[in-house]
Amino acid sequence: MKILFGVQGTGNGHISRCRTLAKALAKTGADVDYILSGRDPKDYFDMAAFGDYKTFRGISFGTLNGKINLRKTIQRIRAFRLIKDVHDLDLSEYDCIISDFEPVSAWAAHNQHRNCLGISNQVVSQYLKPKEYGLIANVIMKYYAPVTCPIGLHWFHFGHKLLPPMIDPLESAKQQEDNIVVYLPFESLDEIISLLSPFKAHHFDCFHPAIKQEEERGNITLKPLSRDSFTQTLTRCSGIIANTGFALISEALVLGKKILTKPVAGQFEQIYNASCLDQLNMATVMDNLDADKLKQWLELPSVDPIIYPDVATELANWITEGQTESLLSLSKRLWQQTHFPDHVNNRLKSLGYVVDQSN
Repeated sequence: MKILFGVQGTGNGHISRCRTLAKALAKTGADVDYILSGRDPKDYFDMAAFGDYKTFRGISFGTLNGKINLRKTIQRIRAFRLIKDVHDLDLSEYDCIISDFEPVSAWAAHNQHRNCLGISNQVVSQYLKPKEYGLIANVIMKYYAPVTCPIGLHWFHFGHKLLPPMIDPLESAKQQEDNIVVYLPFESLDEIISLLSPFKAHHFDCFHPAIKQEEERGNITLKPLSRDSFTQTLTRCSGIIANTGFALISEALVLGKKILTKPVAGQFEQIYNASCLDQLNMATVMDNLDADKLKQWLELPSVDPIIYPDVATELANWITEGQTESLLSLSKRLWQQTHFPDHVNNRLKSLGYVVDQSN
């Protein structure tokens, strides 16, 4: 089977999730071409899983001091370039089109009347209609990367045919108490340091795009972005402070790390994610860099991990075997293999959900 896979490049979480599926697709023997959009090509890293990938400008959001900045976002849009890229992308040689919220592949499929699998947590909105999404957000979600078959990934199904998160297998190393990973790429690094510095009893490993080389600042180790270094540090820590992107939060959940999360202001997807995490008792949410909230969170005990199945392998097989099993059946099978810790199960029961963990 020959597949075109469009990957949203604006966030490392998108790339991380697609890297996981790329490895699973490779094991099936599928012939996959990858395109990425939304980021300057020189800013991609750890891309071996995508082979000889191609890049497009696409569309990306601009941020300033942890908030979506409308002016910067508009300045980044190059409508005529996007239209040309969509027009020039010939899909005739492909048996299957996949888009992880990537607009060039999705719109090319739409214009060429091809089916397109939309595999992302963004398409969850087409099932759940979150109240956090206003009129503008719903328009964006509908037209940003239109697909014919939305396959939503989420931390819980909420009664819909959603799938669990898709992440690489991770094993937690020996936990270093009072050692916290911090990844807040959309916040000011100076403000992050000011927030963390007073908490001398804790050590913080802070990863940020503005950091170019490792440096010690008292109880804070400043580290440049590196997938391998970040993963190693994440497996050893006792907790994580992060924005509310889907992929990293999913990794922290399966590693049993307590989570303090701040959604990017004005980013409706992250605001919705934060609301879900709070509703499911999976994380502590702060609306700004709040020292009082941080103090309370640091005093919380460790949590047990969530056990999700190998979604990437199941999904890769489902795609390459012709999608003969219904999405609903695939969803039910995967959730039956999911095991939540007691504090989450108790919250789900209080919300009226019966969790089937018979397998």
